[in-house]
Order: sequence, then C-alpha cells, then structure tokens
Amino acid sequence: MNENFTLSERGRRRVAIENVAPEIDAGIFAIKRTVGERVPVEADIFADSHDSLAAVLKFRHEKNPEWTETPMEFLTNDRWRGEFVVTELGNYFYTIEAWVDQFKSWRKDLQKKLDAGQNVSVELQAGIKLIEAAAQRATARDAENLLAWAKELSVGENVTGGSIEKRVMDEDLSELASRYPDRHFATKYEKELRVVVERELARFGAWYEMFPRSFGGFKGVEEQLPRIAKMGFDILYLPPVHPIGKSFRKGKNNSVKCAPGEPGSPWAIGSSEGGHKSIHPELGTLGDFKNLISRAKEFKIEIALDIAFQCSPDHPGVKEHPEWFRHRPDGSIQYAENPPKKYQDIVPFDFECDDWKNLWLELKSIFEFWIAQGVNIFRVDNPHTKPFAFWEWCLGELKAKNPELIFLAEAFTRPKPMYELAKLGFTQSYNYFPWRNSKDELEKYFTELTQSSVAEFFRPNLWPNTPDILAQSLQTDGRAAFAIRLILAATLGASYGIYGPAFELCENTPREPGSEEYLNSEKYKIKRWDLSAPQNLENLIARVNQIRRENPALQSNRNLKFHPTDNEQLIAYTKSNDDASDTILTVVNLSPHYRHSGWLTLPLAEFGLDQKKTFQMHDLLSDARYLWNGEKNYVELNPEKTSAHIFRLRRHVRTEHDFDYFA
Repeated sequence: MNENFTLSERGRRRVAIENVAPEIDAGIFAIKRTVGERVPVEADIFADSHDSLAAVLKFRHEKNPEWTETPMEFLTNDRWRGEFVVTELGNYFYTIEAWVDQFKSWRKDLQKKLDAGQNVSVELQAGIKLIEAAAQRATARDAENLLAWAKELSVGENVTGGSIEKRVMDEDLSELASRYPDRHFATKYEKELRVVVERELARFGAWYEMFPRSFGGFKGVEEQLPRIAKMGFDILYLPPVHPIGKSFRKGKNNSVKCAPGEPGSPWAIGSSEGGHKSIHPELGTLGDFKNLISRAKEFKIEIALDIAFQCSPDHPGVKEHPEWFRHRPDGSIQYAENPPKKYQDIVPFDFECDDWKNLWLELKSIFEFWIAQGVNIFRVDNPHTKPFAFWEWCLGELKAKNPELIFLAEAFTRPKPMYELAKLGFTQSYNYFPWRNSKDELEKYFTELTQSSVAEFFRPNLWPNTPDILAQSLQTDGRAAFAIRLILAATLGASYGIYGPAFELCENTPREPGSEEYLNSEKYKIKRWDLSAPQNLENLIARVNQIRRENPALQSNRNLKFHPTDNEQLIAYTKSNDDASDTILTVVNLSPHYRHSGWLTLPLAEFGLDQKKTFQMHDLLSDARYLWNGEKNYVELNPEKTSAHIFRLRRHVRTEHDFDYFA
C-alpha cells in the first residue's frame, strides 16, 4: 500500500494484501518444491467497511505467460488460503489478486433485510443490475442463465419474502454470478513470488559415499554397485576423482611428511597429469568413469561428484593463471589455513583478484564439463568460503539450462551463511545433525528445520558421519550408537547419507582423544575394507531404506511432529503424507547402553482413531504387532536387541472379521 498511486487509483482499490506466506526475504529469494508437491499460500486480505471479499491465487510456469487462477478461502481473522500443485521442472511464479465482491455484499445485506421483513424493492433492482453486469462478462450459456435469473427477479411480486427470497438465495445461481465478478478495481499483490521446482531426488534420497581408490578405481566401484543397490541407496557420491598434487602432499593421519607411495588427499587437486577436468590415472580413464555412470543407472543409482574449488600447488592453473591466486609478500602463493590448522597442499582461489570474471567463467566451466559427461548431482566442498554472489550467478546459470541438477552444500558453518547458500540456489545442505544428540536438542533443531519458514528454502541432508567427522556420539558407544544415528537420520530427514564402509563397519577410533578425525583416515591412505565383518550394519541399512521407499510419509520433511514421552531417553515423532493415509511413528531409545521404557502420548483424533477402541501398531523393523488402547501407551526398547520402533499406521476398511483400525 506504499506505492506511488495517483489519487484516483488509490481511492478505488480498496483491498489490502499483506503478510503473504511463503515469501522469503520480501520475495528476493524463491521457495523450493519438487514435481508433484503442493504450494499452500496464505495472506491477510481485508478492506474498509463490511463488504464481502473474494481472492484468487494466481500461478504460472515460466514458459507460460498466462496465469492460472484458483480461489482462495477465508480462514479466520482476515486470513485467506489457497494452493496449487507444481507439475514441471523449472520456475513457477505466484501472486494474489483480491477485490470487493459486489454481488456477495449485496446478497448478504439483502438477506438481513429479508430476515427483518423489510421491503426490498430497491435492493432487488440493484441486484438485477449486478446480475446483468455479470452476464456481460460471462460466457454465452452462463450469460443466458444470468439474464433469465435477472428477468425472473424483475417480474417478482412478493418482494418481502416467499418465492423471490428463495430465488435470490439460490446457491447455484449465486455461485454463477460470483464466477464473473467486476475486477476492474481489484488489488494485485505488487510482487510475483517464485518457486524453484526440482526433481524428486532433491527432496528424497539416500546417499552413499565411498573412495574409489580403496576399491581399485572405477571398475572396482562397479563391482560394488549390486551391494549398494541392495542396501537401497539412490546416490553414490565420490570424493574428488582428479589427479592429486605431489608438492606438500599430506601423509598418513594428515602428517606433513609423506612417505613414498602414500596417495595424498583427493582434495589437493591437480598435478602435471591435469586439473579439475581430468581423472586420476590410477582410478581409470574418462571412459571408465562414463561406464560407471551408465552401469549405475542400471541399478537405479546416480553418481554424484565432489567439486572442490581449490588447487594443489602443482595444478596446471597455478602456472597458467597465477593472477587467480593470492600471493604472500615473499612472492609465494598463499596456502589454505584455518588456524591453527594449515593445509600446505592446497591453495585457494582469490575471488577478489582483478581477473575475477574470467575466474568465475572457468569455475562454471568445470561444472559444465562434468555435466557433459553425464553427472547431474554435485556435492560442493566448503561453499561458504566462496562469495555468495558467485554461487547465485553460477548455480542460476547452470540450472537455467539443466533444471534436473542437484547441488549439495557441504556447509558446516554458521546458520545464516548456511541458510543464505540455500536461498541462493543450493538444493540441499549439510547441517548440525551430527552434533544434536539429546532429545531436547533434536526436537528444537528439527522443529526449526521443518516447522518454520526455513522449511520453504532449506533442505537438510542428514549425515551421521563423513570422512571429516567422526562424531563423539559414535566414538565410544559401539554398534548400537551407529544403529541409533542411522534410524534418526533416515526417519527425521527425507534425505540422508553415510560415509559408507566406515559407517557400515562401525569404524569409531579417533585420531586422538577429543578429535573428530578418524585414525588412519581414508582421506590420506588407501584402505582395504572387510565388508563381511560381523558388526556390519548392511541388513539394518537395507531394511531402513526399504521402509523409506515403501512409505511416502518418510519422503518429506514438512510433516514432522514430535510427541511427548515421560522418559527423556525416548524420543517419538510421526510423519504423515498429505492426506494422512500413511502415517509412520518412530520411537528411538537415545541411550546405546541401557534399556529404557516409558509412556508415549499420541493425539489419536488426528489419526482418525477412537480413544475407546483397540488399535494395532505394526513395527516395520521387527514385523512385530502390538495392540494399543487410548492416547497413552507403554514402550520399551533394549539396545541389545533393538534401539527403535518404526510403526506404520495405515487406514483400511474395517470388516466384521477385522478389529484393527490400522495395519
């Protein structure tokens, strides 16, 4: 309402539209959805006086210049709501238009006078004019019906009630008149808000990370595909596959001294054998890599590639473009530091250099090269150490041509930079899950991620471990701790991932006390994993991923709700799909050492359950079934047997032979 209207324009646009949601940072940034998802939109819509209002939610895909409209419904206290479904990749736009509904206002006031037994002759004449005006805006057949209605009212004899009142208040005719309102003075919301629509893997998927060099290169990774597929993973993520520098190469456990034959860190990118657009020869050829991508598709797995915008001192680009790097006073190129840590084997790009435009173009071309090889999913290393403006430009350019791309931000940083990267175009993000352990921490954090405006633009990807992070919760508590963190990640989040063999085999030895670095980390050495070891979690992982795929409730972050228990070691939460036909209740014992029990309270009415009748709970992990009664029920979990229940509550038709409400 603060636009520079002329006096006449402002005076005739009586409706105000405020507090539109979702709207991120005053409409600067887009919200996110995947194909097939709903976009509910709410707003405060009001006007002077007591006239009736009408409003529509307008939306369109970027390829379509014409708006589609859907009516908005009044909720309460001037709050209105509408929604639409996105069906194509790319950008959608939405806005709101609202107006004073002259016909509904007339009909409402007429009803009051009829109820009071007043003469309404003049009011009927006013109504006839409104109906005739609507007929002028209507299609041919509707116009005929409206004119017939107006004529019927104009010859009416009893103008204080009876048959005329019945015809005036006919709902079908009233709806017909409201279908063709006078919107000449409608208020249009001043912004066209944007929705970025991505494919399903942007919302729901399971990631598996592995180092190809520990399996003999790309051909060895191919041999692992059946096992990875059997466990139910959708995305196989590979750390950088490029040549590794030799200068200042790090040795075992990040030692500054590298013994002969030690492979170095894959993140020290570039050597005489090539840079970011080259393959490490010990992993195979570019043809081998493309064969891996093709072979993975046969198992319905996509390959994700790590992109790290940094170089080893041996990277060809360091010699070809020294102007792209920061130099110290002695003329040497500045290596990466995060005091007190020093990364002498890595030199960062200088995004403030004079030749920054060409640097940006070259970095974008790295993505473009791998996209041309068939990669559509990228995990981006430390994006929070590069300018926000670069990511907004780079990701925007790439997605405009390739809307199927997915970018995972490895952004272990402060909340505001993490959220900013998501707004600027990153599809998903790492987050604080590895360090949220208690019931209170988990409930507060995931309430923020799923129930606030953050959920409109930020998609968390939950990783209980990474090659860089061996969380304290995994270091001392054995196999049960890994099972607990797996189930929490897979059921709290629609997207989650594991640093594969290390997690499967419950690798939990830190480099030193208090460290989150692995002892003998795979980042600095080639490891030989015994995947048949008895502590392997393969079967549990496979079962959890199967449960996720079979239950739509677990495929979104928007429907998470926590439920009270009387034991702080027991956390309980449900997820439901949009129509509540599929509901999953997860109960986890957060203690890896001790049996815990308690009473769980569920709002049965929300699930369509009668508090007075017995219902069945089906544990999808163990296949056990339990009969529950009332809102409060007893649960007990012993980590020596199982640390969690994943219950399914699904509606089915009751028969005379079936006393269960859910199966």
